[in-house]
Amino acid sequence: MTATSSHHHLPAHLHAWRLGVALTLTSALAVAQIVVAVLSHSLAVASDAGHLGTDVVGLGLSVAAVAASRRHRPGERHTFGLHRLEILAALANAVLMVGVATLVSVQAIVRWSRPPAVGATTLAVIGTVGLVVNAVSFTVLHTGRHESLNLRGAYLEVLADLLGSLGVLTGAVVLATTGWRRVDPLVGVAIGIFIVPRALRLGRDAVGVLVQAAPRHVPVAEVRAALSAVPGVVDLHDLHLWTLSSGIDVASVHLHVGPTVATAAVVEAARAVLTGRFGIERLTIQVDQDPSRCPDLVS
Repeated sequence: MTATSSHHHLPAHLHAWRLGVALTLTSALAVAQIVVAVLSHSLAVASDAGHLGTDVVGLGLSVAAVAASRRHRPGERHTFGLHRLEILAALANAVLMVGVATLVSVQAIVRWSRPPAVGATTLAVIGTVGLVVNAVSFTVLHTGRHESLNLRGAYLEVLADLLGSLGVLTGAVVLATTGWRRVDPLVGVAIGIFIVPRALRLGRDAVGVLVQAAPRHVPVAEVRAALSAVPGVVDLHDLHLWTLSSGIDVASVHLHVGPTVATAAVVEAARAVLTGRFGIERLTIQVDQDPSRCPDLVS
């Protein structure tokens, strides 16, 4: 006997508009910074524009992943749909963030001995505009970041941009008051140190989903004990727990019951345990009374 859950909206789908807003604002800011960098010949602004360009790519991947998973329903070839695309987008965002942080750190080392001359006014204007735009994107993405790995990746991208804008403003103030040029590479390294651990955790979680590891918030031992305690169950095996995509945890299990036990009642009790106690709604529960026979499968 098997039981499965009904389909429901994914967190990434519910918050897709937030990704669209962040992508639009970040793209506009990146274009503006490229123009300013060309006109002012500012290496600092050009560097920040390059960082924003990378974030536009990351946010674009996030938006594309949500659009593709929403458009392509489960079918003969993709029986689960394309929900895993958002996990791939989150992993790509993590890699991009680590790459950008590494590049900024390398540039900081190069600049430390010969820091470039940059106008404090130019930095102040770009920093202020960037701060306002990134603050809006940050606020928009703040809700929902814990529900979807894809949104969390986009949130971290924008958080890095927000910190970058604060760093540019800090550099402008220090340059205007002290003339100390090394503040620019110092701030860049500080942002990288803050972002890299978070990017690595995002990448770890994305890889965990891709290799079908058990969800971190679901204690496997407790699930096994709870199912074993279901009345009528004498043994269980082939217990598998994994995450299909953000918000979709999946479980499958084979329960062995006594010869006089009503299998339908066992399935309902096991479903109540998995869904009610552990929040797992996509289930495959297989029950048989005699291991020498093929299990009786009822949808």
